[in-house]
Amino acid sequence: MEYLSNSNGITVKAHYSDENVKELFLPLLEDLIKKQKEKQGRLLVFLAAPPGTGKTTLCEFLNYLYKENFGDNLTVIGMDGFHHYNDYLESHEIDYNGQRIKLKAIKGQLPTFNVQYLKEKLEKVAKGENVMWPVYDRQLHNPREDAIEVNGDIVILEGIYIMMKEEVWKDLSEYADYTIFIKSEPAALKERLIRRKMNGNLTYEEAKTFIEMNDMVNATKVLNNSKEADLNLELKEDYTFRVI
Repeated sequence: MEYLSNSNGITVKAHYSDENVKELFLPLLEDLIKKQKEKQGRLLVFLAAPPGTGKTTLCEFLNYLYKENFGDNLTVIGMDGFHHYNDYLESHEIDYNGQRIKLKAIKGQLPTFNVQYLKEKLEKVAKGENVMWPVYDRQLHNPREDAIEVNGDIVILEGIYIMMKEEVWKDLSEYADYTIFIKSEPAALKERLIRRKMNGNLTYEEAKTFIEMNDMVNATKVLNNSKEADLNLELKEDYTFRVI
């Protein structure tokens, strides 16, 4: 099944196998509905994955499937709207590999997110409050505040670091009622990320250099230092998913 996503200002075409839709995604949504009814309150689901796994597009697709089959009481949100703004990243520095650099140079890595702001919003979501949620706009290269109203009985939060064991992140997963983690072989992740960067008019070598210094650093941290999830999936080289 083909799905056209327009997440964060970028258009992405994804394809999901009929087998995955029928045997994995629809049963997963049915299970979340069951868990929400048993809880008799809002169900907060975390979906974490390294960059290059298509987690944002997958969550949008799950939202689409839910609306087509079960109704409109699911809300999908992401952690990327909690990037610090560029003016903050330009004006703040950090010690990094023995050098003093601006946060802007490592944008996307752990220190460049406003975790406290994310915690404040998550606490309200977990309590069942309807709150406004920011998104990251890849055309503006900055967050956009109050972009999504969180009002679903089931809420899926997707992000790279939301299940990390790092000191300032480790408490986030306490808000989750159910957790999902997507794994993939680092070599496959690297090639997908390089191709994605090349779509932005970089050469292969330029894209490879950027990915090795940025996204693969993040991917390695996430793969090696995330908490165990309730459901673990693997994204295979043919872009299909399997439970592991």
